[in-house]
Amino acid sequence: MLKQHLQLKLGQKLAPQQIQLMKLIQLHTLEFEEELERELEENPALEIAKEESKEDDYSSLEDSYETEGTESIETDFDVDQYLYDDEPSYKTSSSNYSSDDEEFDNESLLTEGQSLYDYLLEQIHLANINKEDLKIAEYLIGNLDTDGYLRREIKSIVDDLAFSQGIYTTKENVEDILENYVQKLDPPGVGARGLQECLLLQIEKKVSSDKAVSLAANILRHQFDALTNKHYNKIIQKYDIEEEDLKDALDEISKLSPKVGGNFDTQTITINQEIIPDFVIQVKDGQVIPMLNSKNAPTLRVSEEYKDILSTYSHDKNSAEHKQAALFIKQKLDAAKWYIDAINQRQNTLLQTITAIVKFQKDYFLTGDEKSLRPMILKDIADITGFDISTISRVVKSKYADTPNGIIYLKDLFSDSLTNDDGEEVSTKEIKTHLQEVISKENKRKPLTDDALVVILKEQGYNIARRTIAKYREQLNIPVARLRKEL
Repeated sequence: MLKQHLQLKLGQKLAPQQIQLMKLIQLHTLEFEEELERELEENPALEIAKEESKEDDYSSLEDSYETEGTESIETDFDVDQYLYDDEPSYKTSSSNYSSDDEEFDNESLLTEGQSLYDYLLEQIHLANINKEDLKIAEYLIGNLDTDGYLRREIKSIVDDLAFSQGIYTTKENVEDILENYVQKLDPPGVGARGLQECLLLQIEKKVSSDKAVSLAANILRHQFDALTNKHYNKIIQKYDIEEEDLKDALDEISKLSPKVGGNFDTQTITINQEIIPDFVIQVKDGQVIPMLNSKNAPTLRVSEEYKDILSTYSHDKNSAEHKQAALFIKQKLDAAKWYIDAINQRQNTLLQTITAIVKFQKDYFLTGDEKSLRPMILKDIADITGFDISTISRVVKSKYADTPNGIIYLKDLFSDSLTNDDGEEVSTKEIKTHLQEVISKENKRKPLTDDALVVILKEQGYNIARRTIAKYREQLNIPVARLRKEL
């Protein structure tokens, strides 16, 4: 049975223009240019101003024709979907552009290249192999990953050949084709089922009479675990060799490639895009000056031609066709005005945010020394600008700045803080820099353990736990002491 009842619900709605602004803010320069180009194509009432023109207000034309009877479409939006869809992974507690109008080349570099798959197929078709075995070899090649490895089990491939290709064969036959045909193709190491086999396939292509090559092959074949764990003393004792002999063998192994398919394009055409800075930061006379990249500050205007057309159609109120045309043109003109306003707000938001960041990290931009970076989280910049934290997150997302010290990723400027022995707050980035310096100067024959690093950093005034050292070391892609050992 149907029942009627009253329900009081409190909610928030975002206008389409607000949603459009949020989306524009998070676009980096290349995406913004694409979005702008799309909007210019879709809305003929919007155009790029090539020269200064006086702003004509067409609002007086809006009342010159009847708008009664037209439908108003409303769309509901969940505010949470837009405000918190990009929560940062770290702690979340007008136009202005370069006076030099520097142009950054944003054209994609198109590189013609051959895929590993095509390269291997060309070779296998030249091999002396019967038709059925050729199909199996082609299927094996099709199952290689981009690094040139065969990650699938042979048994699974045998089953697939039976079900999808109608080829009934045995595991031994597939292994024979893999080892005697596919793995014999160029580049050496292709078709390997693991790193050890990949390196062995490459070393076996070299001259075996060379002492270092022979030792390297022997180590890879019989002492691979000791090699990967850098148990060099165990290898020296096993083969009763001198340290110099092991060095020569390791030098040969270092010349091998763990990813033989890495030099090939995954597609016939690969598109490489350069990083286009969203901001330009200059230092003049001790002052840090932030600016927008000129591509982020286009001068847009409402089409004069469409204003004139609206004026013409609005005089004829009796014609239903003219009235409909006038309404259509008005919608396009309104959309153009909204878009221009959104672009201006985007520019203002970006500029205020980068200005606040530059002010907060002035010492870093003046010196270029990462040790000068102050602890900074999104809330710090939100408090300065008055924007919401989610807005700041959108601004720094995928954005880069061209500085006197090179192009930097804005998110790299944000970090948490720790308190040193002097009671001062220091950036975790500063601590990581110190950690990296200590490790770079260590004795590679006896690398520093995490416990030793804790003691050294404590002597420098950074009282950090061992697990924190391990976390920072992993974030810096620095392996444990055992794997940093060198002869």
